[in-house]
Amino acid sequence: MQGNTNSLINIHNCHIENKKGTVLQEISWEMRTGEAWLVTGPNGGGKADFINALSGNLKFVPNTADFDGKTPLYSNRFEKSVEVVSLERAASLIQEERDLDESEYIEGGVDIGRTGRIFIAEALTGPIKKGAELPETARRLESFPEIKLCGVEKILDRGLKYMSTGEIRRTLLARALISKKQLLILSDPFAGLDAESRAILLDFFNTIASKQLSDEKSDATFPRIILAMERYVEIPESITNVLEFSLGAVSFCGTRTDFEKIVQARAEKTLETREAEKKAFAESVKKISAEVDNVLGVDTAIELPDTLIEMNDVNVGWDGHAVLRHLNWALHKNEHWLIRGPNGSGKTTFLELITGDNMQVFSNDIKLFGNRRGSGETIWDIKHKLGIVSYRLHVEYRMLGGTPLRDVIMSGFHDSIGLYQAASDIETDAAEKWLSLGGFKGRGGEPFGSISYGEQRAILILRAAVKCPPVLILDEPCHGLDEQFRQKILDLLEIIAESGTTTLLHVTHEPSEVLECEHSILELIPNADPMYRIIKK
Repeated sequence: MQGNTNSLINIHNCHIENKKGTVLQEISWEMRTGEAWLVTGPNGGGKADFINALSGNLKFVPNTADFDGKTPLYSNRFEKSVEVVSLERAASLIQEERDLDESEYIEGGVDIGRTGRIFIAEALTGPIKKGAELPETARRLESFPEIKLCGVEKILDRGLKYMSTGEIRRTLLARALISKKQLLILSDPFAGLDAESRAILLDFFNTIASKQLSDEKSDATFPRIILAMERYVEIPESITNVLEFSLGAVSFCGTRTDFEKIVQARAEKTLETREAEKKAFAESVKKISAEVDNVLGVDTAIELPDTLIEMNDVNVGWDGHAVLRHLNWALHKNEHWLIRGPNGSGKTTFLELITGDNMQVFSNDIKLFGNRRGSGETIWDIKHKLGIVSYRLHVEYRMLGGTPLRDVIMSGFHDSIGLYQAASDIETDAAEKWLSLGGFKGRGGEPFGSISYGEQRAILILRAAVKCPPVLILDEPCHGLDEQFRQKILDLLEIIAESGTTTLLHVTHEPSEVLECEHSILELIPNADPMYRIIKK
């Protein structure tokens, strides 16, 4: 490697540190011109720490003196010119917007916060003061090719906190491109995107990657790209090399061809044991659920009307933009629904009308468990009958990142964000059982903020399931999950549906995540009349 002018990043015998100490013991890896790398590995395996170090949030530290006295142990042409587009960054952005919200001080009570236009333009202009006249750069963003490439022209003047998950991700990508950073890391870029957005992003990746594969010299016109994925699916053809992390160490570093042989062998091995493992997991779920219900006195026979949720001629929108129009829909017991539609079609808005997180519920005819919203029930009366996994909940829990995992699980019994009362020994025991079931045995004391995004998602699903709620609301529940976690969670949801005590409302863009029990589909269609259709399998 000595004197290799094609070397872009060279890491030899280093470890990665955070403020508390070493998080990855030994890393040796080199990225050269003519290569397009994928970084992958299971949740908690070390991939997130590696990406954080590349972006400058953690440190690469040499383990020994300079290798052969000439080659640096750590060199990076892109240092201080790295941008990461990830679920983690999107969640942080929404958290920032909430921290800056001044709705209570504004006449009319609505602070839309930063728009996509302001957020993207700030990459070029620096911070833009709230209420100040927009710089010329911000006013002409529509003319930038990066804006058109990411397909965000129509949402530039929408507040970031009003964007869908997919829209926020595309906005982050547009900002990263306009910033002219030299290295762009796309972490799980396809998660939560509809088919059109995936096609746009895949075309973008292959276009940029083809430049870096054919270019022996650094071209400042295009950034270098590293792709990071939890699962080895939808991998662009332009990927040439793979770096995998497992159990806090590098488990593979080599060509895509060699890695795919390993992936195939693993898949064959998994197939051999799949049915037996699924059966054993189902038995464990049922046993633990019965034990928890017994010791906590959970009433699985709550008297409820046959129609759990009802919406009559529902209309929702803002700034003259209709999100839902004349929607008529009802949810009945044990009628599990798949909610689908493109990014920005109103799926999250639809769910937030049910959870009480959208105030327009009070201006519409919406009934939950037989009672019209706004007729005297409290938000706690509603949430007691709901289990929720959503992007909003994930963001809110990130703001309490120091909460131990067992407390996150126990908060599911109290419908709270965090635990604000002393837990009983029975609740603690129940939480430990669910943690063990989900693969977190012995980790109950770890802070929520210290684990990977995918692991956080898995914990929130366990939290939602612990009380066997009459309705379980799942907004892209498998975001950020690796293959093992994802399959376990999908199995858990099927088992919950089969129990007969919980009805599912499930949003996903992934065809492979649609559950067999979901025989009813609500498809939301923007800019159509009507803006939805109902499909019965």
